[in-house]
Amino acid sequence: MDEIKLKGPKELELMREAGRLLALVFDHLDSQVTAGISTMDINNLAERYIVGQLGARPASKGQYGYQYVLNTSVNHVVCHGVPADTQILKTGDIVNVDITLEKGGFIADSSKMYMIGDVLPLAKRLIDTTYEAMWQGIRTVKPGATLGDVGHAIQRYAEQHGYSVVREYCGHGIGREMHEEPQVMHFGQRGKGLILREGMTFTIEPMINQGKAKVKQKKDGWTVVTADKKLSAQWEHTIAVTSSGYEVLTLRDDERI
Repeated sequence: MDEIKLKGPKELELMREAGRLLALVFDHLDSQVTAGISTMDINNLAERYIVGQLGARPASKGQYGYQYVLNTSVNHVVCHGVPADTQILKTGDIVNVDITLEKGGFIADSSKMYMIGDVLPLAKRLIDTTYEAMWQGIRTVKPGATLGDVGHAIQRYAEQHGYSVVREYCGHGIGREMHEEPQVMHFGQRGKGLILREGMTFTIEPMINQGKAKVKQKKDGWTVVTADKKLSAQWEHTIAVTSSGYEVLTLRDDERI
């Protein structure tokens, strides 16, 4: 295992700024992710805003050979959905938009679910439950807690509501690199796994399925879908472990109380 990179005050300030800018990208997209837009249009809107308005870098573009600035995962797509001109969002769709941004040498990573027009109540319930499952995990973060505590909190909440947790994909450490140690599973046992320390930064990004947890990857080498073609939802934030708990570095204005 690579060494976990603890962030000091100056590094955390740079990560905080990257996270603030990434939250602005979602604010910019909120009114535009509607019926009739293509997922490639969303990609292009985000790129123009990140580069032209924020003076930042879309960190996903070019990473691992990926050509785009974000992922758009629609309906039964679990993660890593590839934007396309031919994929037009329609009323009733749900879509996860997953974006990374680099500024000042540090990367922030976040994703948000969008409901297109009127969606079925069962889709909204999945989205709302996944969002709360993410927060159940986030609220366990503090020095001395374990990654098993985080995963357990997410898994317990999701399964109590009749959903399943995808196990093949996880959260990750983040900083100067998009993917650092540790890996952050969204299932687990209390008290097990890595002990959290102040200065750790990582994502929490549960993928929750309406049906079974089994997934498969499509032939494009990116797109991951539910094996049973039932809906999937995901939310993601970048988190810092503080001296007394946690800080959500990518918190959006619509989430502030």
